[in-house]
Amino acid sequence: MDSSHRSERVSEALREELGEMISYELSDPRIGEVAVTEVLVSPDMKHAQVRLHLSDQPAQRQETLEALDRARHFLRRQLAVRLNLFRVPELHFEADIYSGVNGRMGHILKRIRRGRPRDEEHSPG
Repeated sequence: MDSSHRSERVSEALREELGEMISYELSDPRIGEVAVTEVLVSPDMKHAQVRLHLSDQPAQRQETLEALDRARHFLRRQLAVRLNLFRVPELHFEADIYSGVNGRMGHILKRIRRGRPRDEEHSPG
């Protein structure tokens, strides 16, 4: 298996697990609305850029990034266990600048998290 394929698989696994853990398992009240949009793992597998869709409010964004940065050691330990990885990359959190371009993304993500079908909100009630 070549290293780029492994890197892609690890990136996707990290994105899924981090999304679950951040959304449902971290209890830090400073962490606001967050969605993991992308994880880019370096070729040497030592670093991972974790791109996040965050609140539109700059203060909330900063608070969320700081809280996640403080939780990164906990998150790495959990990832090592859950993904059975010998070495989990260092996590570096950053706002995904492209996620703000599409204002509906947050709305769509909320709807997905709540498990609502697409037309349920607009059907006559």
